[in-house]
Amino acid sequence: MRPPRELNIALCVPLGGSAGIWGPSALASAKLAVAELNKGSGIAGKSCQLLTVNAADDAVDIEATLMGLVQSGDVDAIIGMHTSAVRQRILRAVGGQIPFIYTPLYEGGESTPDVFAIGETTACQLRPAIGWLGQHRKPKRWLAIGNDYVWPRVSHRMARQYIAESGAELIGERYVPVGTSDYAEMLDAIRNSRADAVLVSLVGQDAVDFNRAFGCNGLSRSVLRLSCAIGENELLGIGAENAEDLYVAAGYFATLDTDANLAFKERYHTHFGERAPTLNTFGQSTYEGLHFLAALFGQATPDPGTRGQAPLAYLSARGSAYAGRGVNHMPIYLARSEGNVFKVITRL
Repeated sequence: MRPPRELNIALCVPLGGSAGIWGPSALASAKLAVAELNKGSGIAGKSCQLLTVNAADDAVDIEATLMGLVQSGDVDAIIGMHTSAVRQRILRAVGGQIPFIYTPLYEGGESTPDVFAIGETTACQLRPAIGWLGQHRKPKRWLAIGNDYVWPRVSHRMARQYIAESGAELIGERYVPVGTSDYAEMLDAIRNSRADAVLVSLVGQDAVDFNRAFGCNGLSRSVLRLSCAIGENELLGIGAENAEDLYVAAGYFATLDTDANLAFKERYHTHFGERAPTLNTFGQSTYEGLHFLAALFGQATPDPGTRGQAPLAYLSARGSAYAGRGVNHMPIYLARSEGNVFKVITRL
């Protein structure tokens, strides 16, 4: 009797461009999950393997690559860890044809059939974070800056309400293309606006370049920063001298002192050694995505159309729990940079 074919999973992560900083940890975390699954019964009784697809924002062949893989039957599912702009491109090409687990933070609202967005959402991150800062730091004039695509624009529209609820005002929004490195004009806008808080919705290397310039221009002495998308890699690139008064709201930090994260870090460093890529919220999400996929395929449902309707438990470093029907819950934490690490202040 022939053994069943392996389960092939397209792992879509940025391998270059501004978000390429996420790539190494995302690849490592996914490989760890595959090793763990294959050590057991695999996924739905089949061993699994990854087919890596470059999902950088400037990659021109994402759609064609995935369409070819899906139409030929060479992949059974997609794990996506990339920007929402790339998610929209993938959905236009192959949305609804095979299960697609989208793992990073995003703006919320994804409802395409057989697509499971399991990361943090803007509402869960920004509303409590802005409320906490309003209570404890009392900023009155916010300026929002971001890359020019769906996640920052939707997030800033939602943030306007949250800022008003905190008793402050969003006095302006500024957008730059992904891949921008010169932020002189944006820094001038912050100074001229007399903002005392900035919502930073830049990704990857763009976030590094902006925050370096922000610190070098002395703005951190009078203006606090809040982001939902700065991880440990970006913080190392920004540098401790430029990260004063930088806050991040997210579902995962490498410094989290929880049983789930301590166990995950032990497995990660045992597998890859101490020279493993730096753990961060983006990278570890692919680990969670693969374990979510295994739980999803393990559900006893004869109809793929009903997949994901019921609650399911899966292995998660950030303590996530899937409630069914597209609803995923996870803790959200607020952290402040201290040197080259994030210190978790509170669970929001």
